[in-house]
Amino acid sequence: MKKVLFTLCIIVALSISSIAKELEPIDVYEHMQSALIGEWSLSPEKKQIDTTGAYKNKLVLPLVGTDITALAYKPIGFGSTLQEDLLPNTKKQMVTMYHCNDYVDCTQVLATHFCTKMNQPQFILDIKTSTKEKIIFNCNMETALCQSDEDHIHQIILEFSNEWKHLKSSYLGWTDQKPNNKNSIYHFDKK
Repeated sequence: MKKVLFTLCIIVALSISSIAKELEPIDVYEHMQSALIGEWSLSPEKKQIDTTGAYKNKLVLPLVGTDITALAYKPIGFGSTLQEDLLPNTKKQMVTMYHCNDYVDCTQVLATHFCTKMNQPQFILDIKTSTKEKIIFNCNMETALCQSDEDHIHQIILEFSNEWKHLKSSYLGWTDQKPNNKNSIYHFDKK
């Protein structure tokens, strides 16, 4: 009898843990809001690891390791949209708007990136590979830009560490329908 009860307890525990691991789009969106809202500064150069050196751009480098806001998130529309302001007050300023397709019945988290490449790729949350620590948005292949040869950001990855106080943001570029070397990867620390 003890073996049967032990086996049942293990099965229940495994079932609960597998359910807990499955994220729903609204869970990811709400997590993004709680983890991201606020101001972030560019981490010091020694923390800018596994990047493409985008932080060395002459417009970005003066922000590295300072307390100047280099990334800010704020809710708009009563929280129905999360606005990301990347490199505000610089010539490289870009904005990404994250939102549910329907806040009441959120089945997808979407994003539009307003880029210095002068285009606006649209993204869909990759719910199958995203976790609370690593959120992945893929270019929406139903849109003309994502299917085109035009240089554009094709994937956005947000990776958290240090109890949500450190963020690695990756904006991965594509040209001619394949990855290019025009990636912008930055490390930020929450202020």
